[in-house]
Amino acid sequence: MTGWGWALRLILANVIVFILMSTLPPEVLNQLVLVPSEALRAPWTFVTYMFLHGGLGHLFFNMLSLFFFGPRLEARLGGGAFLGLYFSSGVMGGLLSLAMAPNAAIIGASGAVFGVMLGYAWFWPRDQILIWGIIPIESRWLVLLMTAMSLWSGFSGGDNIAHFAHLGGFLGGFLFLRLLAGRSASARFQRMARPPSPKLESMTGALERWKKIRRDNLHEVNRDELDRILDKISAHGIGSLTPGEREFLDRFSARH
Repeated sequence: MTGWGWALRLILANVIVFILMSTLPPEVLNQLVLVPSEALRAPWTFVTYMFLHGGLGHLFFNMLSLFFFGPRLEARLGGGAFLGLYFSSGVMGGLLSLAMAPNAAIIGASGAVFGVMLGYAWFWPRDQILIWGIIPIESRWLVLLMTAMSLWSGFSGGDNIAHFAHLGGFLGGFLFLRLLAGRSASARFQRMARPPSPKLESMTGALERWKKIRRDNLHEVNRDELDRILDKISAHGIGSLTPGEREFLDRFSARH
């Protein structure tokens, strides 16, 4: 992928915010952290928490994952859908934490990044991923493994990691991709079911076509009717024709 797509812009934004975190007063920084039980009074924290990280290692591994999985997925989905997946996953991570860990203070892009990883496995399930650069595993099994680990760690607790935000990222990514797939299938069905639009013809074009009707090939009665209708057009214009008169002219003229 060439150029600065949204995946790379998100990485840059996270790095910039991480650098700025050391300059922010604690009272300002606390207004950006997601505490699920207090999030209804500060709904912006469902987004701002994704750009905060607790240390260089936390930032590095999240951004490394986004760098490896994001650009190709963005190229597949398009920029708008990629951002929708990213933020839907991150917000769902916060919402699941609201239900499962309401008093925890949550920061980090992990939920959003996990949604991106799920998106990658959704489209390329058999791609080989090297864990620690050594152990090969297909992307689909990697997502399942990380889901199982997050479930186990989330319910066992004690490691100060927002595992339910990770699970929420997977859930948000899954729901977004299902919605996207449903819309695509519906759009394809509507295009297939929709009859082709008839070719529009100008009044001038219709008149020229009617004038080319071969009178000599018509029955005497139809020839007289043709003359009457053409005289009516000359006197009062095409707008004066009745549907029956138009149908008569169309029946004896060739459409192109």
